[in-house]
Amino acid sequence: MDFNEASKKSIQIVENLKLALKGKDEVCALSTAALLSGGHLLIEDVPGVGKTTLAHGIALSIDASFKRIQFTSDLLPSDVIGVTIYNQKKGEFEFRHGPIFSNVVLADEINRATPKTQSALLEAMNEKQVSVENLTYELPSPFFIVATQNPLEFAGTFPLPESQLDRFSMRLKIGYPTSEVEKEILSSASTSKASPLKAVVSGDDIAKMQEAISTVHVEEDLSNLIVEIIEATRHHDEISIGASPRGSIYLYRSAQALALIRERDFLTPDDILDVAIPVLSHRISSTLSAQTGRGQNEEVLRDILTKTKIPV
Repeated sequence: MDFNEASKKSIQIVENLKLALKGKDEVCALSTAALLSGGHLLIEDVPGVGKTTLAHGIALSIDASFKRIQFTSDLLPSDVIGVTIYNQKKGEFEFRHGPIFSNVVLADEINRATPKTQSALLEAMNEKQVSVENLTYELPSPFFIVATQNPLEFAGTFPLPESQLDRFSMRLKIGYPTSEVEKEILSSASTSKASPLKAVVSGDDIAKMQEAISTVHVEEDLSNLIVEIIEATRHHDEISIGASPRGSIYLYRSAQALALIRERDFLTPDDILDVAIPVLSHRISSTLSAQTGRGQNEEVLRDILTKTKIPV
């Protein structure tokens, strides 16, 4: 797939998502960038603002296999990955695949599961494979996890460990709609239920589009800008844990994906700055975040971006 075709299809995904999540154009574009970057997406916000709607919209936009897992406190790792059982007819053990074996997996309210169940996703998210009974099973390609979670101060939740947070390419917040959009939502709710979104691309298309992202040209001064931002998170006085090398890779890839969506085959500083907070905010720990929440991480990142010299 050439660049122009990949760019056109990426825009189709964004426009499709806008039908599901009205008034949140930036969120739709960043969600698509997360998909095309080859990573995974974490959507964190208060209940009722459209987290699951967005996640489901991404899955519906792709003509590929899809599974939804409702995470609860009694969910077991085998409920996610699968289980080995004894087949009496064949006289042998066989592995029954779990819902993780899908192109798009919606992990709804992921922080309501116990740490043991959450850890079942670590290998899948990083290596795109799972290991059961000393055997390794490859996951389908493309493989994309969309996880939703309520803020940590809500009862009945288990904080995601830093190692798992680092495996999400982006963390997005949807936020409340504007008054005008909310009126439109109310009007839609009073009529008959809208038909589900239709797929605009296939799973094979996504895999090819992810390859096309690599053709987005990145000047050396922009690579230096990415490194400078990452380094700043590791030496800032208000940050106790800086961004990992995985963070720099996803910042690079996500910026390329956003450039593709914006119909450019070259990177600009704006592409990097626009994805920096979604990519890095969950990867750092500020000295005040334990008391004030991860919103403090975003404030520190804004300070870093403001003080960083942007190449012209």
